[in-house]
Amino acid sequence: MSQQDWLDKDFYAVLGVSKDASAQEIKKAYRTQARKYHPDHHPDDAKAEERFKGIGEAYSVLNDPEQREQYDAIRAMGSGGARFSAGQGGPGGAGGAGFEDVFSSMFGGQGGGFPGGGRAAPGGGNPDLDDIMRMFGGQSSGFGGGPAGFQGNPGGAPAKGQDVSARTRISFRDAALGTDVRLSVDGKNVTTRIPAGVHDGQKIRLRGKGRPGPGSAKAGDLLLTLDVEEHPVWSSDGANLRLTVPISFDEAVLGTTLSVPLLDGGTVGVKVAPGTPSGRTLRVRKKGIVTKKTTGDLLVTVQVAVPAHVEGKAKQAVEDLREALAEEDPRAGLAEAAAR
Repeated sequence: MSQQDWLDKDFYAVLGVSKDASAQEIKKAYRTQARKYHPDHHPDDAKAEERFKGIGEAYSVLNDPEQREQYDAIRAMGSGGARFSAGQGGPGGAGGAGFEDVFSSMFGGQGGGFPGGGRAAPGGGNPDLDDIMRMFGGQSSGFGGGPAGFQGNPGGAPAKGQDVSARTRISFRDAALGTDVRLSVDGKNVTTRIPAGVHDGQKIRLRGKGRPGPGSAKAGDLLLTLDVEEHPVWSSDGANLRLTVPISFDEAVLGTTLSVPLLDGGTVGVKVAPGTPSGRTLRVRKKGIVTKKTTGDLLVTVQVAVPAHVEGKAKQAVEDLREALAEEDPRAGLAEAAAR
């Protein structure tokens, strides 16, 4: 994504949200739009593919609080997206409409100049984009590298190449176990290793995979945002793995040992004590996600499966059980507790 994209594109409009939308609203809108325009649903549709790419670009900025703040500031300064490029001619010339007024009001009528020695555009036109960048922390030459979100040029060293942003979607299993992904960024193929234990929305910085720097300067970085698909059985809680396992009524009452699947294809035995209620979570240590820093646990939540239909001996057995437990009230004390 180029610097000019921040000035030209209304990312809020791309996602269909207001400028004061919350982070949750932005995430919800992104998921809705991404599903709607996903290439899998629009094969061989170039417009849908371009729209999907734009949705990802918009979310990569608005989902990052620092980038969103910078984007809002720059858009407000640019009156909604006019170009901060070097124009030709003085005030009122082609390509310069609007910005002389903006900077005159900000800097006391100095037109094309900047405080602190910022340079004016050739021919007395608009300031160039690097000058705008310096106003956000005294740095320039691209988004994403410096303390204020922009790449700097400290100590007179060659300017680093521009950072670029991209998104990729991976399965829950690949996110938990780690995988290699290949994607195309700015017309070149990039292959990288996704470490085990990443989560939805996580950003990975790939150093030197951005745009080339001028001359002998280092290339910029690639900021890769991960979209992790939901799994029908597994979910994660940090490095812990979670799943829900159904058990029968008699297993809950009398106790049992369950054979529970593991993410790597194996199984583990989990003991269910007699009288275990539905919804209880049992912990199996060191059977969760394995990362470089830690190994999580497996959290097994048991859910008692209630038969939809019982007849004959089964029905009679349940009725006998009800009669035998008639003096027990599972809701004893509920009304009193609710009235506190």
